[in-house]
Amino acid sequence: MTELSKKVITFGCRLNNLESQLIDQQLKQHSIDKNVFIFNTCAVTLEAERKAKQSIRKIKKENPNAKIVVTGCSAQIDPNKWLQMEEVSNVIGNSEKTKKEFWKNFSLNQQNELIASDIMLVREDETDFSGLAFQNSRYFLQIQNGCDHRCTFCIIPYGRGNSRSVSIKKILDNVNEALQKNFKEIVLTGVDLTSWGKELLGEEYSLGFLVKKILNEFKTLPRLRVSSIDPAEIDYELMEVLEHDHRFMPHLHLSIQHGDDLILKRMKRRHLYRDVINLVNEARRRRPEITFGADIISGFPTETLQAHRNTLNLIKEANINFVHTFPFSPREGTPAAKMKMLSSEIINKRAKEIRDLGHKNKMKYFKSIINNHKKVLIEEGNKGYTECFSRVQLNKNILPGSLVDVKIISSNKNHLEGMSL
Repeated sequence: MTELSKKVITFGCRLNNLESQLIDQQLKQHSIDKNVFIFNTCAVTLEAERKAKQSIRKIKKENPNAKIVVTGCSAQIDPNKWLQMEEVSNVIGNSEKTKKEFWKNFSLNQQNELIASDIMLVREDETDFSGLAFQNSRYFLQIQNGCDHRCTFCIIPYGRGNSRSVSIKKILDNVNEALQKNFKEIVLTGVDLTSWGKELLGEEYSLGFLVKKILNEFKTLPRLRVSSIDPAEIDYELMEVLEHDHRFMPHLHLSIQHGDDLILKRMKRRHLYRDVINLVNEARRRRPEITFGADIISGFPTETLQAHRNTLNLIKEANINFVHTFPFSPREGTPAAKMKMLSSEIINKRAKEIRDLGHKNKMKYFKSIINNHKKVLIEEGNKGYTECFSRVQLNKNILPGSLVDVKIISSNKNHLEGMSL
């Protein structure tokens, strides 16, 4: 959970956080933040929903006269679940929450009101993120929303709708705004980032095309980064930029999910074990210093011990430096929820093994760059991130947003420690 302000409480992904910044902006602009709390929910796991409900009850108890409004993916998918809570006043859909015109005319007079259109009918992304003041040292820029794929474990397409791309003009305008505000790093974000552009001009547009366009148009942009991407759709142009323009940051976070080919097919993923290995090897050939993160699900239904071992083997062979592990959580309405579940004991045991291996890989990488010099973008006080997205704590406080030369002197289990030069 992230609190962007005391009035907007956010759960889930980077995109949710970005959208909450827009909501926060609108609440203040239209003076509707006096007695209202907005909960921007996540639907990825049952645990995310449980925490949101717990937080709603806590806020209402502390502020009995407040109005509680729920939005986000969980609210879009199952609005009645939230309307049935006695603490909740209104439920707002994912499409409505990002429209400035909606907040301009928003009223809390109607109790237990649902305002949510059919997300599957949304064909264009008209969200305007311009003018956001609440950004840290990195500028998160949404370029895409929704997803056309139907992985058997994932409920998110039903909360976000089908894939739709932000126009190049709007993206370039936002990049220009970020540079005018002196941001040193832009992070492209979305639900299914590598699908950007497909419905704009078919195969002529790709994520690599867009990255190259941004870097060519804005020669003074120091750093450009992409958030989580699908290993099945990384295009040739993206690899070309990775090799030839060092302003494109050498860190890719891959939505791998598993290391067993049969489980990947049952997940309806579009890559296999060998595809991940080929990808990381090619990327390292082009950019030797690159690091990789990955999302991995442990204990997917029907997962055998050997299938689990294949995941461990993939993490080792691909040398994934930063592993995010998610114990399988069945989501009602998905095919995987109907499959034969493993016991929670086995799921959690395997998640721990994956987590431990990921930590070992991270420590190995940290050790390998001690005494190296890195460029660190300061986020707050004495903390920031290297080009390869490793967190560094410095020996002194530096102005947030600064890009500084740092010598890495040591590491602990959470981050690197460095000395500014």
